[in-house]
Amino acid sequence: MSAIKSIFICSNCDAQFPKWNGRCLECGSWGTLSEQLTDSHQEKAAAANKVGAAKVMDLRTIKAGSLKRLSTGLEEVDRVLGGGLVPGSLVLLSGEPGIGKSTLVAQIAGGPTSKLAVIYASGEESAAQVKSRLDRLNCNLDNLKFISETNVEKIVAAAKNAKPDILIVDSIQTVYSSQVISEAGGISQIRATAVKFLELAKENEIAVLLIGHITKDGQIAGPKSLEHIVDTVLSLEAETSHNYSLLRSTKNRFGSVNELGVLEMTGLGFKEVKNPGAVFIETGNGDIPGSVLGCVIEGTRPFMIDLQALVSKTAFGYPQRKASGFDLNRLQVLSAVISKRTKINLLAQDIILNVAGGLRIADPALDLAAVAAIMSSYLNKPFKRDTVVLGEVGLGGEVRNIFRLEERLKEAERLGFKAALIPNADIKAGKLKLIKIKNLDELVEFMK
Repeated sequence: MSAIKSIFICSNCDAQFPKWNGRCLECGSWGTLSEQLTDSHQEKAAAANKVGAAKVMDLRTIKAGSLKRLSTGLEEVDRVLGGGLVPGSLVLLSGEPGIGKSTLVAQIAGGPTSKLAVIYASGEESAAQVKSRLDRLNCNLDNLKFISETNVEKIVAAAKNAKPDILIVDSIQTVYSSQVISEAGGISQIRATAVKFLELAKENEIAVLLIGHITKDGQIAGPKSLEHIVDTVLSLEAETSHNYSLLRSTKNRFGSVNELGVLEMTGLGFKEVKNPGAVFIETGNGDIPGSVLGCVIEGTRPFMIDLQALVSKTAFGYPQRKASGFDLNRLQVLSAVISKRTKINLLAQDIILNVAGGLRIADPALDLAAVAAIMSSYLNKPFKRDTVVLGEVGLGGEVRNIFRLEERLKEAERLGFKAALIPNADIKAGKLKLIKIKNLDELVEFMK
């Protein structure tokens, strides 16, 4: 007969120990170790030998059709998802407290034109609280059902019986499994409940939308493996200078991860921004030294960006380089190239570069705009607001071509720009006046 062995498992981090300790040696939590019995390796090996073989399928006989999509009722959300929710997918929506996650899923659940069957399971709010929000958002309640439960087995059983198109869980940190001995919100509980919802989604073709909280350092609360389990990870962020919220996809098995959705919060919930390409620029500020307009592409959509630079004589022995929304290492490289390849000496100048609107940009197409902003501030000469600057800058001071340049120029022309400062590339653009430059010396001459 096989021996029975006892081990002690931490309910917070799942670490295993051969003997009991008051404090977990892995995560440092107190009083989280509990004793569990485990079979010997021989019994486990014997049980494994009795397991039947998995079914092997020939992929040549499987018909792979196009993915069916379920519209959320918000075009910006559908864009970020890749065209809508995919039946059988598991989606995780994360964001800071109060950012509007519950409001967004409520609009998805009860859109005015929604004909999808939806079950809303909440462990944070009562039915009356959820009903109050849905009424405030003018949601359609005809096909919407509510579950006030935190046990994952009960939620899954109810979903299997009702067979909705979409299951919304608010939030994954409040749901627990009775098969795991730990408190709700722990690492083992979150992992176990996520696997349960994944099985429900795949076996029953139900789109499951989970709401997840984030920690103080901006990471999704729970194990990192939670992001590997789900099909799509959406992040809802607040844009500080305007009343906008940005929806990003950091993982998407059914679409691009570069799409950016722009939503505006109103008294009736989120609504799409009519002209998102121009929401991050101000047109009425006039010509300001150090302010230059560029263009970035997020997914399939171009956005106009306002880069602002401030150059002043350093008061310290070593000049400072500060960047907000722009890669600091890239700023260091560009400032060194300017000092080496042009007559502008920045070795005794502090440089502060800011992307207006609170965006975080990592596009080499903004190199030339950043250089133009720095030069404009250094020379104290305004740059025309009707001119967009596009191009990558090499270490030799040369201006390189960028990808999808024609799309950026078309967007600039649509928004009313008159001219564009671009690399020396063979390209044509409607009514825009194209000013082609080869290196930074030509940019200095242009600005003088």
